[in-house]
Amino acid sequence: MKNYLNFEEDIKKLELELDQLKDPYNKEGLSEVDTDKIKNLQEELEEKLKYIYSNLNPLQTVLVARHEDRPKSKFFIDNLFTDFIALSGDRYYAEDKSVIAGFAKFNDKSVLVIGQEKGESLETRIERNFGMMRPEGYRKTIRLMKLANKFKIPIISFVDTPGAYPGVGAEERGQAEAIAKSIECCIELTVPTISVIIGEGGSGGAIALASSNKVLMLQNAIYSVISPEGCATILWKDPTKILEASKAMKLTAGDLLNLEIIDEIVQEPAGGAHRDKSLILKNVRNSILKNLDLLINLEPEEILLQRKNRFLSIGRKKGFANKKTDNEKLSMKVTILDKIQSLFVSYKYPILGFFFFLCIILIF
Repeated sequence: MKNYLNFEEDIKKLELELDQLKDPYNKEGLSEVDTDKIKNLQEELEEKLKYIYSNLNPLQTVLVARHEDRPKSKFFIDNLFTDFIALSGDRYYAEDKSVIAGFAKFNDKSVLVIGQEKGESLETRIERNFGMMRPEGYRKTIRLMKLANKFKIPIISFVDTPGAYPGVGAEERGQAEAIAKSIECCIELTVPTISVIIGEGGSGGAIALASSNKVLMLQNAIYSVISPEGCATILWKDPTKILEASKAMKLTAGDLLNLEIIDEIVQEPAGGAHRDKSLILKNVRNSILKNLDLLINLEPEEILLQRKNRFLSIGRKKGFANKKTDNEKLSMKVTILDKIQSLFVSYKYPILGFFFFLCIILIF
């Protein structure tokens, strides 16, 4: 049974009518199939889908990103990669089933695949904790990313989470520290990293895996610091103002590409990724291949520098900045006193270092 969103009433009616026309065993018994009417209805349905989905407001985009039939990380992992070997556990506490991670082959090349998984049915959603990772999940991905870095294996991540799990147990086990360490690990890697936001990219739970050389985003996905409901509750003290919050947050793929927070939008079929999974699979594959080819031949130092510059430049050219700032101005200025202090601290013999420091002061 198909699931329809509240703005898809016209689409629902057309599809129900189409299904009835395609079924020769109707209420009146066996009848002929009216192919001409089916063709006209099919064209009308396609036009309606294109019109509605090309004019989505931010809140409607949020609903599409959360659609329960939308392809999840497991779907992409099962269909884009071969010889996948899942690895479990963080070697500290436990296994986190909200994230799937392991080594696989992509286009006959070894890669590390990480995917935040929400689950397909009620049982699997509960088992996967609705894609909300706990500290052990982030520590597992850190362990595997360091392993991939050691053996010079590229990393591909699929981001789809409402956010990190906010439970008491997770906080007690160091949720914030685990997220911070995951971001730090992602930034310091010297292998190519690509993140694909396939549904919800919520808060630190998403950025912990999306601190990559290239951040790709499906057309109807969202990426934000907080949910629209949470934003409306905090700013307006009114959870019903989620449309205003969605517009203000700039969480759609188009807005984020314009702000240079993401690098590329992966086009979806008319009506969303869930309506033609084979097409979205093809588009994601081509996008990953293209971006991986751009990064694979770079030296480790170049990969690291590209990633650091990418994140340092966010917000410097557009958004709330008053004027453009050169990337060179983002580096720390080292004064003469800083150099002297560094020499003094790192000097092998403290007493000699102290006299050396006095001499330098007298000279200046």
